[in-house]
Amino acid sequence: MSFDFLPDKPIYQQLIDRITGDLIRGAIRPGEKLPSVREYAVEAGVNANTMQRVYKELEGMGITETKRGQGTFVTEDEERLHLLREEMKARLADDFLRDIEALGFTREEMTAYMTGRGTE
Repeated sequence: MSFDFLPDKPIYQQLIDRITGDLIRGAIRPGEKLPSVREYAVEAGVNANTMQRVYKELEGMGITETKRGQGTFVTEDEERLHLLREEMKARLADDFLRDIEALGFTREEMTAYMTGRGTE
């Protein structure tokens, strides 16, 4: 099985987003062991070098840690995981606002719509 990737965003970034999304949703738990680079690469349908870059980036972000001879594990640092959630929330909100403004909608118009005051 391989994942469907968007053509306009680097694959490694999409894989990082997938893993961090799984963390935020709770599909991956703090302290959980991730599949090996090779296993995950096969599952995702990507080159092992791409997956190695993903794991390296996640470790650089403080989201995972590699234990020699044991594998890669999600951090158990609840503060770091909370910060990850807040960072993702801010990024998604900023992307949404940029997209709606590019289409000519105002923030006020969209806020009213989303709170049910602008549906008439």
